[in-house]
Amino acid sequence: MTWMVVRVRGTIHARRDITETLRYLHLARPNHATVLPEDRGVRGMLMKVQGYITWGEAEAETVGQLIEARGETVDGQRVPAGRELPELARAVTERGLIATEGLKPLFRLRAPKGGWKSTKKPFARGGALGYRGPKINELVRRMM
Repeated sequence: MTWMVVRVRGTIHARRDITETLRYLHLARPNHATVLPEDRGVRGMLMKVQGYITWGEAEAETVGQLIEARGETVDGQRVPAGRELPELARAVTERGLIATEGLKPLFRLRAPKGGWKSTKKPFARGGALGYRGPKINELVRRMM
């Protein structure tokens, strides 16, 4: 199982360890997204930067749409649509985007249609930050 992680906020006035952790997660700018494997190390990094990101469980269908719409190869070219796309989406959903060869470890997305609710509050209190479970797929579809 993997997590879809989207950066919500910038790093103005952020501590250095926060900016380094965001860089390790390959989230250089707001509205960038990545797919990461679910393990203890990644969970610790997500907890550390939860005031700057939102995350949840990634679905294979959403990952496939994301690769088709916004996926890039290491060369900077678009991922060609074809028969390999469902297999590629399944591989990314199982292992994460970083472990998949030939793809850049991030997706550059637009701001969500309808905007962010609040970039200062957690998702449980009506904001945009922190863990949101399977609802992350809905957010990413709004951002493609």
